[in-house]
Amino acid sequence: MRRGPLTPGEQIPVSDSQRQRKQRGAFFTPPELSRHLVAWAVRTPSDKVLEPSCGEASFLIPAGERLQELAGGRPVHGDQLRGIELHEPSAARARELLAGAGLQGSVIAGDFFEFEAPGSYDAVVGNPPYVRYQSFTGEARVRASERALRHGVRLTRLASSWAPFVIHASDFLKTDGRMALVLPAELLTVNYAAEVRRFLLNRFGRIRLILFEELVFPGVLEDVVLLLAEGMGPAPHFEVLQVRDAAALASLDVEGWEQYQPDAEGKWTPALLDDTAVDLYRELTNREEISPLLAWGETSLGAVTGNNRYFSRTGEQVAASGLPERDLVRISPPGSRHLRGLTFTERAWQELVRAGAAGYLFYPRKNPLSKAAANYVAEGEAAGVHLAYKCRVRTPWYRVPLVQVPDLLLTYMDYERPRLVTNQARLRHLNSLYGVFLRREVRQLGQDLLPMAAINSFTMLGAEMVGRAYGGGMLKLEPREADKLPVPSPELVNACATELRALRPQLAKALRQNNLAAAVKLVDRVILTKGMGLTHRDIQVIRGAREFLFARRATRGGGSGGKN
Repeated sequence: MRRGPLTPGEQIPVSDSQRQRKQRGAFFTPPELSRHLVAWAVRTPSDKVLEPSCGEASFLIPAGERLQELAGGRPVHGDQLRGIELHEPSAARARELLAGAGLQGSVIAGDFFEFEAPGSYDAVVGNPPYVRYQSFTGEARVRASERALRHGVRLTRLASSWAPFVIHASDFLKTDGRMALVLPAELLTVNYAAEVRRFLLNRFGRIRLILFEELVFPGVLEDVVLLLAEGMGPAPHFEVLQVRDAAALASLDVEGWEQYQPDAEGKWTPALLDDTAVDLYRELTNREEISPLLAWGETSLGAVTGNNRYFSRTGEQVAASGLPERDLVRISPPGSRHLRGLTFTERAWQELVRAGAAGYLFYPRKNPLSKAAANYVAEGEAAGVHLAYKCRVRTPWYRVPLVQVPDLLLTYMDYERPRLVTNQARLRHLNSLYGVFLRREVRQLGQDLLPMAAINSFTMLGAEMVGRAYGGGMLKLEPREADKLPVPSPELVNACATELRALRPQLAKALRQNNLAAAVKLVDRVILTKGMGLTHRDIQVIRGAREFLFARRATRGGGSGGKN
């Protein structure tokens, strides 16, 4: 039996499978992280420490050792260490490990959200369970939401489990207590975490975040931050320190903390940048030459089929099944790799279909079904397609709710940048893309020039600021984030129209050659330099900030990323 906490490089103890751990959001914490957080949070030999969702005592054991160290080697009292763990086998294992390490303490099996908060702990430490909203359901979610609501925090249905956990955990602290947690880095960026960010600033007197340049959880793509919060708020700002990896925690640069004062409703992503870049970004965002994409038009997700493999058809499959034209709708093929240029033309669509892309959607128009459609429906039922959730909840199951033909197509999961493409072929789109429906008064201008004008350094920086980094280094824009994407305003694009049109051949060539840097320089010269009057230094600051955020994201994807 292993005694005591993990050491760097040591394998985690095994009491259940990786799949079971993932289902309940349990990711074992590297010992460098737990020891660092405990060393900060536990200050005196009489401190009482709580580790909610304690797993296998990754924080309790270092906390016990820290208390013993502060007490000159004297033993820890039994009421100084407490763990709560939902998973009974893990709770039992935590008790064994505590005893094996020669530490007294208690570990209770149960749902943390069912425990009342006595406000009697000097330190709350741990790594909250990370269960995404799709799996965070039922009574557990109701209890968690109610706990958050007691603090006036109304979390959306998109909130993952860690969000209410942070709020409830704070209730267990004394007024001068310290909370030290490992949290997903989406704390900084996602919309549903806005309420948590606001809560933290109001609840605590001082908040510090440690960010990592590299991923620190072995085998896990999730980016994390360390939260160090103390005292009673509100806090006027928070502080950020960026380090390379977990090993760097052993020799932190205490002079390296940067203060950041966030916008009331904004994300905390700008805290990653220096003040010069943040100030310039804010200034430009507020200038009339820059608009959110929403000023051009509405963005919406494409049609949700429930089974793209069944509903999207290639030309060869259509011919083999004998489906008539009236039972088909032309679509942009699933995915977004084919959208590389400025315009998706009829010719490009036909070439894709000839090459075997799924350019048709099965959409039998009206009863009675054609013989071919009836046969294909029967084929789907035999394969169980009609049992998929999205199919099951509509009538008839085989008629996909269509979305209107958008003016522009927008990619929302990218490595380099979100791509706007004019939908010249007038195709419908599936949920692998967003559609942009331009306002009538700017439709012609937007179809003609917005995809070109958006290939500028400022919009690319804006995408990093309003979007979020995903596992694998991808950048994702949710629909509301896409609405906020800063792009040149209709007035600026109109003022630059002649020069933008003159650039089209060069831009198209650069994009065909996959030379994004060359394309951006061409557009920057027209939009940022001539159109907005930015100096060379301003543009360098913008490019530097975007490169920093891009490189940070790409590092998490292993640097390969690829083109998409």
